[in-house]
Amino acid sequence: MNKSIQKYKHISFQHSWKIGEETIYELGQCNSIIRALCNIPISPDYRLKLLSVSLKKGARSTTAIEGNTLSDEEVEKVDRGIRLAPSKEYQETEVLNILKALNQLLREVSVDHKIERVSAGLIKRLNHMVGKDLGEHFEAIPGKIRRNNVVVEVKYRAPEYKDVELLLKQFCEWSIKEFHFEKGQSFIDSIIQAIVSHAYIAWIHPFGDGNGRTARLLEFYIMLRSGNPDFASHLLSNFYNETRNEYYRHLDKSVKTGDLSEFIAYVVKGYRDGLNDILDLVHKYLFEISWEKYIHDMFQTKKIKGKTESINKRRKNLILAIPIDNKLNIDGIMNLNVEIASTYKVRSPRTLARDIKELIDLKLLNYENGIYQANTALLKRYIPFERGKIKK
Repeated sequence: MNKSIQKYKHISFQHSWKIGEETIYELGQCNSIIRALCNIPISPDYRLKLLSVSLKKGARSTTAIEGNTLSDEEVEKVDRGIRLAPSKEYQETEVLNILKALNQLLREVSVDHKIERVSAGLIKRLNHMVGKDLGEHFEAIPGKIRRNNVVVEVKYRAPEYKDVELLLKQFCEWSIKEFHFEKGQSFIDSIIQAIVSHAYIAWIHPFGDGNGRTARLLEFYIMLRSGNPDFASHLLSNFYNETRNEYYRHLDKSVKTGDLSEFIAYVVKGYRDGLNDILDLVHKYLFEISWEKYIHDMFQTKKIKGKTESINKRRKNLILAIPIDNKLNIDGIMNLNVEIASTYKVRSPRTLARDIKELIDLKLLNYENGIYQANTALLKRYIPFERGKIKK
């Protein structure tokens, strides 16, 4: 290695970490959850909904870490092409750049099946995506290696600018060999490469601005090409934002020690927990689909023969409108949605009372102390005991 580079002891391009038994176990859990997610039949509409939420959360989180203050509602507007107030224009552009970058990388990997190895060119391209059109709010030329020395948050003096190009080149060459990219990576190799790459970009700090966002984009890209579900693309950025102090503490400690063991353990745990949350969401969606089917089937049985078609339809619409996790009083039921409100507004209160009684008799609705709730226990009792549920 070039002697001028050896002065950065933490940037060793060596296997400077140990994966503990708990982290290995958690990586196995991550792999199992991803397999489950990839094999669960979910509708294209719901998948797109999950993906849309994921991309917006990812864009908001990775920019929020750097100080962007846009709310979820404002990010939603940005995603829909609605302009924000002029005073928030640069924050809008920051978020829009990340949204575009995530979509671009998803398209390349998932649609065009274009897989790149980690290279200086790729990293520069990611930084260009981050800083595009930000003007004076981006303190560098997007995609260009810095030409000045910098101190990061008063704590960390980044490598001298004259060493950065070589450090980046050596990092990319080492990364490909260390993580067996050319020979076919294991799942664990790909996840560790993503996390280690994140840290190395933070350490080398190759650009004048946007290094954190570039590091997280690179991490996202490596995980995406390894099979991470696209609708789970926000998980790590979201985790870092929610645990921001820990995130910076682990990065700071890794600089001082040159040891990435604790940073890797911290990231893997957050990744596993995030995947579990996604799996819970998908299971909830599947349960709702099953509940709706059960209701439709129920209204085809002999139990309610003799009722007119319009009455059956009205009662079926009522029980379908009741959220499966909500507890409602009579006013809450009356105002479930516009359709329900308009249906019962033109009828006497006794009509709603009779309909509710029928749903209770059919065991589709529970009632206790003035509170109504969908009787989803009818289905839950058929779900096998979750003996193997992955614990957080």
